[in-house]
Amino acid sequence: QVQVVESGGGLVQTGGSLRLSCVVSGRAVSAFHMAWFRQPPGKEREFAAAISWNGGRTYYSDSVKGRFTVSRDNAKNTVYLQMNSLKPEDTAVYYCATDRWSYRSTVPTTTANYDYWGQGTQVTVSS
Repeated sequence: QVQVVESGGGLVQTGGSLRLSCVVSGRAVSAFHMAWFRQPPGKEREFAAAISWNGGRTYYSDSVKGRFTVSRDNAKNTVYLQMNSLKPEDTAVYYCATDRWSYRSTVPTTTANYDYWGQGTQVTVSS
């Protein structure tokens, strides 16, 4: 069984930073693309950031580009999301997910392409 656990969320003021962690068990992170999605209150889950299985490519939504950085530590089977210059609109539950296919050439940015999800970690940015 694959288990995905996010951590690192919390309350931060506008302009602050948080670092989210995603620990995966039952599946080697090194073989799969990993992504971060977020779901603001009352809204649909949306793509935030992704990193390829080999770590060579990263992708970001326009709303977080330049402020967020996704990285991975395959030795720890962990993916990170460094969030800087946080804004109130970043308030959401942040989810970590693994790609359905191993060693995929293209990094997907839609929820349907990811099969295992964590329970999410709440990020709240005060105005």
